[in-house]
Amino acid sequence: MSELPAQSLETPAPEMLTLALSKGRILKDTLPLLKAAGVELLEDPEKSRKLIFPTTHPQVQILILRASDVPPYVEHGAADLGVAGKDVLMEHGAHNVYELIDLQIARCRLMTAGKVGVPLPDRRLRIASKYVNLTRNYFASLGQQVDVIKLYGSMELAPLVGLSDLIVDVVDTGNTLRANGLEPRDEIVQVSSRLIVNQTSFKRKHALLQPLLQQLEQAVAHASSAL
Repeated sequence: MSELPAQSLETPAPEMLTLALSKGRILKDTLPLLKAAGVELLEDPEKSRKLIFPTTHPQVQILILRASDVPPYVEHGAADLGVAGKDVLMEHGAHNVYELIDLQIARCRLMTAGKVGVPLPDRRLRIASKYVNLTRNYFASLGQQVDVIKLYGSMELAPLVGLSDLIVDVVDTGNTLRANGLEPRDEIVQVSSRLIVNQTSFKRKHALLQPLLQQLEQAVAHASSAL
């Protein structure tokens, strides 16, 4: 008589939530909110080459990505949820995600800026920015066609060496602009960081997500009332 195969006694792996964050100000400002929700990193990402980090919550892990990569990771389900600036969401688009919570962190303004006291030339303007779509859309709303030069950094240099007439960039204190002889001009949009969730994950992992979302909302409300 053949023996029946032994049944596996292994416990199925617990369902996991993967949260996508980016280094820098968003990570720094998000960590206190996550701590209030019972989620803390077990390692310092600034001192590690890892890209996937465990947390004190046994069912939450954190990915550390470039800011512009957070929306596509969430959109395609590689991460269940993420934190991204409104500027990034508007520039790159965010499909198949829900924008659930304005975390009210990493606040700044997307603005045009140019050399102090220098009037704009009477011709088609050249605008340097990493926000190509937002820049084109903003000037189109003013009825202006412009040439957009895509840069990834050192934006303030462009008007100083004649590469562009203006730049479009995020402005916090404005100190960097002033240090380079530039001044903020027109505000395009106010920016803060938003919690986004993959639509499929929101439905399939709702029971796991809901307590975390509620705790984050309470943390944001508490932080806002303390200001």
